[in-house]
Amino acid sequence: MARPQMLKLPEVLTEIGMSRAAFYRMRARGQGPRLIKLPNGQLRVRRADLDTWLSGCEEVAA
Repeated sequence: MARPQMLKLPEVLTEIGMSRAAFYRMRARGQGPRLIKLPNGQLRVRRADLDTWLSGCEEVAA
């Protein structure tokens, strides 16, 4: 069974085109993808969680 892909925070920020500061402000408002904190303190985001979060952010342009 394959392990889920875990993205580093810089990879996530590049993909969504957001600065680290803006990302943390969004997280402080209770928004953003789910973060996983590893025992060494590093943060990761599961690919599936990021994709789900991005899908929920989509709006249909009028």
